[in-house]
Amino acid sequence: MISKLFNITFFGLSLFLCPLLEAQDINKFTPDISRALYHDYVDREQLIALRADGTDDQRLTISDKEEINFLLTDALTRRVDELQNRLEKDSGLSHQIKVRYIRGLEEILKYVNADKAEKREALFYLPQILEGYQQCLELDRLGKRVDAAINSMNYAAAVPVVRSKAFDLNASIQTCRDILIRKYCELHPDETFSTLRQNPDVPFADSLIRIVAYKYPRQLYDYSAAGNKLGALIRKIDDPLIQAVSKMSTSGGSGQLYFAFLDNIVKGKITLKEIDEVKDDQEKYYRLLVKTRIDYVKRAIEGDTAMEFRALTDMLEKKAVDVFVNTINGLHDLEDPVRFKILQSLTAEELYYLAVLSDGIIYTSSYVRGVFPLMMQRVNNRSDSLLQLVMFDKFRKFIKVAAGYNTLNTFLNGFPDKQDAQTLMTAFVNGLENSAGLEEGVDVADSYTSIAEGNKELASYVLDLTRLNYERNRLRNNKRGMVIYDLLNKLFLSADTASTINISKEFGIPPVYNVNHVTLANDSNRVIMQVMFYGDKDGQNIFVGFQRMFDKANWDIVSSPYWIAIHSKKGSPVSIYANRPLDEETGEDEKAQKELSAYLRQNNLHPSIVIHRGHSYYAPYTIEQIQPSAKIVFMGSCGGYHLINDILKKAPDAHIIASKQIGKTAINRPFFSLLMEKVRNGNNIDWIPFWKEFEKSVYVEGFEDYIPPHKNLGAIFIKGYKTAMGEKTAG
Repeated sequence: MISKLFNITFFGLSLFLCPLLEAQDINKFTPDISRALYHDYVDREQLIALRADGTDDQRLTISDKEEINFLLTDALTRRVDELQNRLEKDSGLSHQIKVRYIRGLEEILKYVNADKAEKREALFYLPQILEGYQQCLELDRLGKRVDAAINSMNYAAAVPVVRSKAFDLNASIQTCRDILIRKYCELHPDETFSTLRQNPDVPFADSLIRIVAYKYPRQLYDYSAAGNKLGALIRKIDDPLIQAVSKMSTSGGSGQLYFAFLDNIVKGKITLKEIDEVKDDQEKYYRLLVKTRIDYVKRAIEGDTAMEFRALTDMLEKKAVDVFVNTINGLHDLEDPVRFKILQSLTAEELYYLAVLSDGIIYTSSYVRGVFPLMMQRVNNRSDSLLQLVMFDKFRKFIKVAAGYNTLNTFLNGFPDKQDAQTLMTAFVNGLENSAGLEEGVDVADSYTSIAEGNKELASYVLDLTRLNYERNRLRNNKRGMVIYDLLNKLFLSADTASTINISKEFGIPPVYNVNHVTLANDSNRVIMQVMFYGDKDGQNIFVGFQRMFDKANWDIVSSPYWIAIHSKKGSPVSIYANRPLDEETGEDEKAQKELSAYLRQNNLHPSIVIHRGHSYYAPYTIEQIQPSAKIVFMGSCGGYHLINDILKKAPDAHIIASKQIGKTAINRPFFSLLMEKVRNGNNIDWIPFWKEFEKSVYVEGFEDYIPPHKNLGAIFIKGYKTAMGEKTAG
């Protein structure tokens, strides 16, 4: 036995632990030869468990608390040995039963050793596991049920006991297994449906379904539609929510259209028949979505949050984009009366949601010439009336969008009383510490540059608000609020070209003002660039001009069916990979991108610079392919600035350059040319002098809409916040 191999010497424990250090002579025994091998198996698992801390000192040290280390070591040694001894010496047990119980002990230790998770939960529960196992042994040897003992244990301790196989012949073993399922679902309610799908015959299935249905109606919808035992069981349950969702999920292709109105359906405020009357008319259906959204917002203000509010929002966004925004975007080459005809019957509220739900998708011209002026016309240019109609829903997002498209001043001038405009901006900045995520803080950060450029007085007021909010949060010792407003205050101050604030130093994030050449190069000292092209007519023309940028004296172009590779011949090693803009109609351009991405992965080539050359509707496809290695990302499309958060999710350290409005080849090409030469010459990219040099090479209107990384306040805010709060940035 393990206890015969070593003595536990331990100092500094509390006196209450001393009785556990009694002599181990009681555990010294010689097992019957017919069972010796099974005891050896237990001993082997003990030794494996004792090495879980990475040392072979026969003492477990996995906690910074010595009491815990002692108790776990004691459980692994003395208590296991003692249990082996009792089983071996129990004359009331047959050989077969002794073997089953000893093997059960081995299975428990195997279970503990199989847990390789960082927290090693199973190992920490070993004392409770052994105690529960012993209780079940006492009951089982007397022919009694063990389910009551299992029910009294917590899930982590009960699992290895039930799975030990020691009690597989007990009359209550199936009940014990059912108890484990119930305990698991109680701990992980979000996994109840998936668990019941594998175990639909548990006696309490309907009770669990009734409970989790109201927490996870989306899952209820998905599982109720299934043609299996669980789906059939769900559909039989007499409950208003479950019956309503079941009817939706089995209604063919209309289920999702109904689900958006779930709360009102369950409450009897609307019927499926009423939805049927409008669901096939895109405009009427969208109008019903907007009406319901405003109703839900009003209820939320009154403290009554509608069930599946998220589903309604998702459907509203889908219809706003698919039906209206994509249509007016797609007609960008036509005259305004034709292009914006689809908008003419929409109300101000309906136009408002087109604006706030299509951020990053709607074209600049679609918003500036279509949605915004028509929306303001509908309310007689009364901004206060508009916000009252939508119950101030998503007003921060609207201000951010308006600032990004340079219509904020026009909107603020639509308040009859200037004090009301100031009150709105106060609400825009205040209370960010109470927001669920970072989106609203990013909206405020992103808006400031536009505000400062258009209204110095308002910018000063916003800056004062950040200081007041910081002080308010400091007095309340609210760390999140302090971090948010300290970041915003310093960001806004840094936006002044005369500022001496070092953003990188202040926020503890990678450099904001420059990218060192060393960080762009890989282990072979080569800089890898990837340029993404798309197969529409514009993309094909741009690609032709792109190839002409490389003179033979400095660059060598290697062609392949799906991409070209451009390698520097002089200066620092640089390789530029660009997919060919093959026919988009047949999906060949997508295939070319996939072939190039696969080639890069297979050859361990990770681009540190990514260039998007295509319209805004292609941008999400480029972002999806960005690797975490990207340190510079240039979005050459319209409105690329509005996709910054999406880019950072793929490449947390990226310096992002994008336009707030129209992306132009006459600006994109000089940028790439300058960047390319800086990198080939081995220069660091210092954004302030780089941007000044870049500006001199651009001779068209629209340069001011391109935002350099050091002015990209939203991106810097996200990085700074995550660092200050100790969060890991998504990769």
